[in-house]
Amino acid sequence: MQSKKVLLQKNATQRLPPASLTKIMTALIALENASPQQVVSIDSRAVVKRPPRLKLRPGEEFLLHDLLAGMLVTSANDACQAVALHIGGDYEAFVEMMNTRAQSLNLTGTHFANPCGFDAPGHYSTAVDLATLTEEAMGTPTFAMMVRTLERDIASLDSQRHVHLSSTNQLLLDPDVTGVKTGFTSKAGRCLIASMYKNGHHILLVGLNVKNRWKQAEQLLLYGQALLGREASNRIDQ
Repeated sequence: MQSKKVLLQKNATQRLPPASLTKIMTALIALENASPQQVVSIDSRAVVKRPPRLKLRPGEEFLLHDLLAGMLVTSANDACQAVALHIGGDYEAFVEMMNTRAQSLNLTGTHFANPCGFDAPGHYSTAVDLATLTEEAMGTPTFAMMVRTLERDIASLDSQRHVHLSSTNQLLLDPDVTGVKTGFTSKAGRCLIASMYKNGHHILLVGLNVKNRWKQAEQLLLYGQALLGREASNRIDQ
């Protein structure tokens, strides 16, 4: 990944709905603008019934770190909404922060309309842009740790609420996979960004609207590792 060499691509600049891959930008904005140890009081506007969710209740208090885990590990929409409101004050201001950050990363094929990836007019990205965004986010240790987490427990500050988080990313069962995020909506289809580090090679895979994302991701990651391995072997032979 460090060399930014593209091994394989198809329709990489096509603008498509990114579903919950959007939460990568939301997490990046949060980590760049607040301490993970900040206390977040759950705003009533964040309490949504759209799954996946943590079933947050107005007035509950959680560490920002734990809400970020909720939105990145189990893709909880209410945790995502709570984070956006905590950082931006309202959704419109936070979305403006997202689009400003996208411009700073030169994500020319990306525009956000909400923090969590709900299907909406003007909410789109590209595989190329999402790769750039993910590389930026993976440079933040807290983010990188969360997106490789299979399971963890979080609790409200008063310990009245305990929530067990299980990752939506089944590729993490492979110890060489280091993240990162899944997504799904009816319009976006099944989406996935996966990162693998093996034999000294780091590969990042972005798939949007992939019908069989797990099987295809496994095949493409193995293909990439094999290709890089052959290139390394050829350099040694020379």
